[in-house]
Amino acid sequence: MASASLKLSIAVTCALLLSSACHGLEVGYYKKSCPRVEAIVRDEVKKFVYKNAGIGAGLIRMFFHDCFVEGCDASVLLDPTPANPQPEKLSPPNFPSLRGFEAIDAAKEAVEKACPGVVSCADIIAFASRDAAYFLSRMTVKINMPAGRLDGRISNFTEALLNLPPPFFNITQLIASFAAKGLNTEDMVVLSGAHTIGISHCSSFVSDRLAVPSDINAALAGTLRRQCPANPTPTNDPTVHQDVVTPNALDNMYYKNVLAHKVLFTSDAALLTTPATTQMVLDNANIRGLWEDKFKKAMVKMGAIGVKNGFQGEIRRNCRVVNHY
Repeated sequence: MASASLKLSIAVTCALLLSSACHGLEVGYYKKSCPRVEAIVRDEVKKFVYKNAGIGAGLIRMFFHDCFVEGCDASVLLDPTPANPQPEKLSPPNFPSLRGFEAIDAAKEAVEKACPGVVSCADIIAFASRDAAYFLSRMTVKINMPAGRLDGRISNFTEALLNLPPPFFNITQLIASFAAKGLNTEDMVVLSGAHTIGISHCSSFVSDRLAVPSDINAALAGTLRRQCPANPTPTNDPTVHQDVVTPNALDNMYYKNVLAHKVLFTSDAALLTTPATTQMVLDNANIRGLWEDKFKKAMVKMGAIGVKNGFQGEIRRNCRVVNHY
């Protein structure tokens, strides 16, 4: 059971969103129904992250991409079917770049063996992203992630395009995109810090950061031009690290890179285009532990977006397909 302070914190977070958004979410939600679930998920995530840190980055990104489209309901996991040939996971923001599906499959399989039909795929994504952050931060980012989400039955290619902010957004567009999900400007700046880990396809930044004048650091631009084709195609679209300084660590280096103009995306550079967001970048870069604390809270807040209630969702037996009764 969550402590009184945690319950109050979650209640305040929920009050900032739609009143139904946090329906049933609670730290320790599975304490009685599946007491080992969080340890089981953590063990599976650890295996994958220690083999490939990029999978951890993918799991954090998966949580964001899931929650911004149809709410945090595991809709991003649904495979194409004859009835729904174009789900979210095939949409350009997710395909082919989104990673970590196999880690979720492994976690779900292990959880189902222990507690069949009890734990939602949406909660497994939330736990997995929490655990990825823990391992990639050298065990310094410890998130108290509430659970109680249900899995959705709808997954739409177009909705991903409409709801996920692309890397070429300016600051006004970024703020509006996050506000539409109940997240404020500081949440946007803090969650952008996840770009301190993981990789990007060249096609996500070449046209608006290298092919035209931009504020990108000249040395970094030269390196990227050697790594990326001038006109990336689906068959020639290499990947590069988002953070060239500490590529496999979840830390505040992203903000130091923003200040040094050593970031890939227009949306990263955009954080320096207003006084308020510039100050947030400076604080996150210079105040020890500040970003990590804010990131923990922002992940919990994001995890409350659009949570399904009883009649809107289900607990999938297989995360890749909706249940058939």
